[in-house]
Amino acid sequence: MVRRFFALLLKDPLVFAAVLVTLGSASSLAMAWGFELIGGYKPCPLCLIQRNPYYAGVVLGLLALLFTKSEKYRWVSVLALLGAAGGFLYGGGVGFYQAGAEWEIWLGPNDCSAGGSMELGSAANMLQNLTTSKVVSCSVAQFRIFGLSFAGMNVFYSTAITFIALCGVILKRKK
Repeated sequence: MVRRFFALLLKDPLVFAAVLVTLGSASSLAMAWGFELIGGYKPCPLCLIQRNPYYAGVVLGLLALLFTKSEKYRWVSVLALLGAAGGFLYGGGVGFYQAGAEWEIWLGPNDCSAGGSMELGSAANMLQNLTTSKVVSCSVAQFRIFGLSFAGMNVFYSTAITFIALCGVILKRKK
């Protein structure tokens, strides 16, 4: 099975990478939204920033896949995958920063809170909003799997997708 996987990868790495970047991005977003909507975990502002490369990854992966069949425009696929790789490096860096703040290796951002707007019409409204709104800190892990928070998992996931995108660009296809 591993041999077949690598044979498929080496047949046309650009196509394979475009498919994996698209599916990997979409599945990551599905997991993030699932934890939020079904699991009840509210994202902090840094978590929301870390989602952006995955949104772009879906679009860039589809764009790369669209242009892989044309020899004249394969360079568009290469640029799309390089852009996706850059975005995932950025998102992984934000995840690394957040994970370090969660482990208290360094300080997290001072302005990291749940965000959103509060209507300040009256003192009663303000007090009601303060009692019902949940502030999500970027420096406190809400959930850990095998010792990794969501931010820590994002570091590994972003690194893997970056590697896949770069392999698609660097590896030569078999004719």
